Amino acid sequence: MLAGVTTARSISIGRTSRRRLPGPRMALTRRVLLLNSAVMLVACLVLALGPATVSTPVRDRELLVLLVGVAATIAVNVLLVRRTFAPLQRLTALMHTVDPLAPGTRLRAGDAPREVRELADAFNDMLERLERERRESARRALRAQEAERRRLARELHDELGQSLTGVLLGIDEAIRAPETADLAAARECARSSLDDVRRIARALRPDTLVELGLPSALNALATRFTRQTGVAVEREIDRDLPALGDDANLVLYRVAQEALTNIARHAHADHVTVALARTERSIVLTVDDDGRGIAPYLGSEARGITGMRERALLVHGRLTIGRSPRGGTRVRLEIDAS
Repeated sequence: MLAGVTTARSISIGRTSRRRLPGPRMALTRRVLLLNSAVMLVACLVLALGPATVSTPVRDRELLVLLVGVAATIAVNVLLVRRTFAPLQRLTALMHTVDPLAPGTRLRAGDAPREVRELADAFNDMLERLERERRESARRALRAQEAERRRLARELHDELGQSLTGVLLGIDEAIRAPETADLAAARECARSSLDDVRRIARALRPDTLVELGLPSALNALATRFTRQTGVAVEREIDRDLPALGDDANLVLYRVAQEALTNIARHAHADHVTVALARTERSIVLTVDDDGRGIAPYLGSEARGITGMRERALLVHGRLTIGRSPRGGTRVRLEIDAS
């Protein structure tokens, strides 16, 4: 149930809609084998005990009797097999009617064979996992969105707001007493405000990624990281990369950004390596550090690391996080180049 709004529904597969636990039934394969054996046994008894005989060479009338008997045997066999597999066909049809946007829908196997009931249970478990993961993803996305809004509001209020207030005070002073007004200070304050606006805009959407490409954007990201933290960043960035889509470029950039953010917050590293390489079929991003390793910030899985995993899934990437050869943490993202 999602937010107490959606009511769970069940779709019945068997002939009855009574909500009872089905008892043990014969396995589907065994039933098919018994049906086929019974049809063959009846056909043999009819041929053995009936008045029909077969001579050598076969006469036309005898051949006609044999063909009719074979056709009747096949028809009965097909009818019985189709009747046996009918619950499985109904289950398949009902699977296609399940709407992912209407959570709570479940399949009910009723008195269907055991294999069909097991398949329905597995399908219901899969729906439950998907709905739970979807709720968690939506909750994480909402939290991340609200956290980003709070961060932007704090930066706009604390930094940009104060700078603009200083500009207004300088302008007011110039209006009241032009001869004593410090216009140079007001101009510097306005310039600082413009730098803050550019910095916030770059954090939201990096200009270098759009204008200069992924290698330049990663270089700029590493430069800012070193300037802010004092940690040296070694860059091994291959510029001879195949054309990637905008989504793939953005995912690679954001994963590198999140990895560097985690290093700054948790790793206490002295050296970081950011590598972007091309293999035969893929593009590989690797971020290594020589810090304390993955253990100190495994608690961030619900946020930063989970966010990286979800971004990788958007472009069918393969993200692995483990121990770096330097002794710290390695974040590796591989995306198919095709």
